[in-house]
Amino acid sequence: MYIINSKINTILTQYLTNIFNDTGTITQFALRFFKELFKPTFQFREFVRQCYALGYKTLPLISITGFIMGLVLTIQSRPTLLKFGAESWLPSMVSMSLIKEIAPVITALICAGKIASGIGAELGSMKVTEQIDAMEVSAINPYKYLVVTRILATTLMVPLLVIYADFIGIFGGYIGYNIHGSMGLYRYFSDVVENLRYLDFLPAFIKTFFFGFFIGLIGSYKGFNASNGTASVGIAANEAVVSASLSVFIIDMLAVQLTDLFF
Repeated sequence: MYIINSKINTILTQYLTNIFNDTGTITQFALRFFKELFKPTFQFREFVRQCYALGYKTLPLISITGFIMGLVLTIQSRPTLLKFGAESWLPSMVSMSLIKEIAPVITALICAGKIASGIGAELGSMKVTEQIDAMEVSAINPYKYLVVTRILATTLMVPLLVIYADFIGIFGGYIGYNIHGSMGLYRYFSDVVENLRYLDFLPAFIKTFFFGFFIGLIGSYKGFNASNGTASVGIAANEAVVSASLSVFIIDMLAVQLTDLFF
C-alpha cells in the first residue's frame, strides 16, 4: 500500500510540475508576442496570407455547422414552446441562444480543431526539419514571421467567423421554422432584431477575440516548441487541439461570470 501511494504521489507531483512549467513557458511565449508585435517590420503579406488560409478556407465548414446549429435548435425547441403557446418566441429564442453562447463556442471549437492543429503541425514540421533554425541563420526573425502573423490572423478571423456563423445559424432557424410552420423571411428577421439588445451581442463578440488569440497562441506554441523527430509533429498537433479546446471552455466560463457581474 505504501508503494502504491508513493507512486500515485510521484505521478501527481510530476503532472502538476508539468502543468506549472507549461503555464510559465506559454506565458513567456505570449509576452514575447506582445514584445515582437510592435517591433518593425510588420510582415503584412504573410499576415494577409494567413488570414486567407486560416479564415477564408474555414468558411465552408463554418457554413455547414452554423446552418445545422440553427436548423436543429429550432426543430427541437418548437415542440416545447408549442406546449406553452409561445411559438412566436421561437425566432428570438433561437437567435439569442446562437448569438450569446452556441455559435461562439461551437465555432471556436471548430477553429481549435482545424486551425490550432494545422498551425501546430505546420510549425512542428518546420521545427523538425530545421527550417526555423535556417531562418535564424539567414537573419530572419522566425517568431515574428511565423508566430506573430498567425496569432494576429486567428485573433481577427475567429470573431469574423463567429459573426458569419450567427447569420447562417439564424437563417437555418428560419428554414427549420418553416418546415412545420409558415413565416416570411422579413417577419422572421424582424422578430429577431426586435428582441435583440446591443448588450446581448457585445459580451459574446468580445470573448471571441480571446478565443482567437488563445487558439493561435497555443497552436503556435506547441508547434514552435516541438521536439526532434517526426512523431513530435503529430504530438504537437494533438496537444494543440486539446489545449486550445480546453482554453475555449475556460474563457467561456470566465466570460459568463464577468457578463453576469457587469451586464
